[in-house]
Amino acid sequence: MIPEIEKKMGIELYCTDTEGIGGVLRQDTDDFIVRENTNRQEGDSGKYIVIEMTKKNWDMHHLIRDISRKLGISQKRIGFAGTKDKRAKTTQKISIFDVSEKDIDNLYIKDVEMKVIGRSNRSLGLGDLYGNEFIITIRDIDCGKEKLQIIMAATTDKIIGFGGVPNFFGIQRFGTIRPVTHVVGEQLLKGNFQEAAMTYIARSFPDESDEVREIRDHVFKTLDFAYGIKEYPLRLRYERAMMHYLVNNPGDFAGSFSVLSENISKMFIHAYQSYIFNRIICKRIECGLTLDRANMGDIICFRNKEGLPDAKKVQKATEDNVDGMNNLLKKGRAFVTAPLIGYKTDFASGKPGEIEENVFRQTGIQKEAFQINLIPELASKGLRREILLHCRPDFETSEDELNPGKRKVVLSFSLPKGSYATTVLREYMKTDPLRMS
Repeated sequence: MIPEIEKKMGIELYCTDTEGIGGVLRQDTDDFIVRENTNRQEGDSGKYIVIEMTKKNWDMHHLIRDISRKLGISQKRIGFAGTKDKRAKTTQKISIFDVSEKDIDNLYIKDVEMKVIGRSNRSLGLGDLYGNEFIITIRDIDCGKEKLQIIMAATTDKIIGFGGVPNFFGIQRFGTIRPVTHVVGEQLLKGNFQEAAMTYIARSFPDESDEVREIRDHVFKTLDFAYGIKEYPLRLRYERAMMHYLVNNPGDFAGSFSVLSENISKMFIHAYQSYIFNRIICKRIECGLTLDRANMGDIICFRNKEGLPDAKKVQKATEDNVDGMNNLLKKGRAFVTAPLIGYKTDFASGKPGEIEENVFRQTGIQKEAFQINLIPELASKGLRREILLHCRPDFETSEDELNPGKRKVVLSFSLPKGSYATTVLREYMKTDPLRMS
């Protein structure tokens, strides 16, 4: 049974038909361990000092802010390849321009360890991240020892037989407590700017506190933004900023998005693209099309020098080349894709293209809508993304020392950058995604 919240994100199925083990994640910080994968080799000279940093329970952007303050430098001098989870123990590299090893030795931040590993003439950036290794503990499993072992082994075999897991966008893409990000994006694309703004500012959800729900509901019904500014918690800074704009510019709901950073505003469009992408994968599986082999008409992308899918280098599978394509797919040198739809999207052809176009047609939106004429900075050309995550999870089961009488599972696997560990975990747990957040 797929949780309703996942259906709202376009995720309508599992790729395994085994029983779920349930359980919970992140009961302890060390239950979610992430180590960054990068092929960067550091030297012993250069203006950038390179550090291996291990942090617990830190939001990356907040941590960078604190490091810059303590060192008395601009945040722009600190480079990193990925943000990583907050509620986790994560290990990654960062670079800092023009500081000494002594500066780092004298830097103390709670729950953060820093080890200087070299120097470089260039900063770390997004291009340096290839993927992440995960060691994740699922606790509080109400299942006998033998039964748990059988379920875990069966699910693992199914995943390996499937070629991996569907490359779904997880709940983080849509909002963990309030999964409205893609709904806002949909309304922006339809030109319903008031509905888009009010959905983001004031649509309440059951997992919020009673107090916040009541305040949101009042603003949703009354459009009393002065009241909202007075009553909304300070942590809801984006909603508050939009309401300040609307108090000063009554009725300009499209303009209210201008107070958000471009990255935040684009997140709404990207989330709606992700919702459609999830639905396309589901419809493809329902129609019996494989994810690990090319069908006639599929659009394939190829591996770049880092071994990652290159969405800019694509080719359509035809009768003449489909066997060669599948040979490359088998060797991990090519990947079947689906569209993150934008105004320049080219659909596949044949049965894959029929699925892509039918799912998009059901939205009632035209590709041209992604130009968003009233807010052109949010326009998206679209691109393609691989539909299968290759992974071979390993696992161990044992008694759960934090929950007497229950069992735990430790899962380990690697994923490329831009993918979600929950896409693997959900196949084993088959539970409400809020228990995986």
